Amino acid sequence: MKIGLFTDTYYPQINGVATSVLMLKKYLERRGHQVYVFTTTDPNADSEEINVYRVPSIPFISARRVGMFYNPRLSKIIKRIGLDVIHTHTEFSLGIFGRAMARELSIPLLHTYHTIYEDYTHYLGKLGVFDPIAKMAVRKISINFCDSVDKVIVPTDKVKQLLLSYNVKQDISVIPTGIELTKFSKLNLNSYKIQKIRKSLGIEEKDKILLYIGRLAKEKNIEEILINLKFYLKDKENIKFLLIGDGPEKAILEEKAKELGIDKETIFAGERPWSDIGIYYHLGDVFISASQSETQGLTYIEALASGVPVVAKADKCLDGVIENNVNGYTFFTQDDFGNALDSILNNNLKKETLSIGALKSSKEFSAEHFANRMEELYIKMLSVDFYRYYIINS
Repeated sequence: MKIGLFTDTYYPQINGVATSVLMLKKYLERRGHQVYVFTTTDPNADSEEINVYRVPSIPFISARRVGMFYNPRLSKIIKRIGLDVIHTHTEFSLGIFGRAMARELSIPLLHTYHTIYEDYTHYLGKLGVFDPIAKMAVRKISINFCDSVDKVIVPTDKVKQLLLSYNVKQDISVIPTGIELTKFSKLNLNSYKIQKIRKSLGIEEKDKILLYIGRLAKEKNIEEILINLKFYLKDKENIKFLLIGDGPEKAILEEKAKELGIDKETIFAGERPWSDIGIYYHLGDVFISASQSETQGLTYIEALASGVPVVAKADKCLDGVIENNVNGYTFFTQDDFGNALDSILNNNLKKETLSIGALKSSKEFSAEHFANRMEELYIKMLSVDFYRYYIINS
């Protein structure tokens, strides 16, 4: 098949959507398909990318970019390629472009709904009483786009139920994004490099590490983690909270850590290259998060694939991902949070058991499985499309 993936964000950008599209392209190609990515320009993009076409773009909210809604030059290229199916990953610029091309070419159009935009309206500024109107507007955009495609895909049942609550009419399939398990495997560990990184970050050998990897953004709810740690760390020694990532809240969170008196135990290490990110998970004894905005939470799965137990605030996206006392714990309250950390950090046998459980539970989220399920869905959609064509023209 010739498959077109349309997305506003793509590698080298680091986020869940970019990772999902990158994995899909790579593993569909391994299955023998020709995969073309249509995305926005990025100053850090590799000029030697294969089958990646970029439209002019400008920076937008939350480190994203917005591109042209229709590009005549690319339109000609797409028609010359002869795509069999188009799969959009955004409801905005490149998604609108992909939808227009699918209609022009009369080919199946699938769409993955990745982002709960209601959780991102704060990027539009201090809306105050107008925030409900903004949330209503993004819901309307979501409904209209989803109902305009041939098939909607979501990464978790949490997102499916959300779209159903919006009254989306189109058929919805749940297909979790996969990750490259080998990228995070302990078999690829470089002990010397890990020790070198720990030293560069001021982490001593006796220190235990609570790890967060991701954007430092309001919707990630990192402030709650800091507040919980103020109480958890007051009678503890040799525990550090390490944050890998950058974002608009970094300065605010650094100030918050000082205000709470835990700045000496909190390490803001900044963003790290995606190619190296696997090794940073192995710095952690526990991966922690309080985010409620995830549609799937790939960082949780990456932590599990690294054998790192997860302690995360309870959320529907964690159903089928985090199983209490098997690969980590979910928490509701500050006490839950502290008890979960104690059970791991103070019990080496428990930590090892959870680590084994983490590795086992990550297997179902392989990139190979993800690509296989998407391939099956593309074939099904093409079969339905052919059947419709046959009926109309017979």
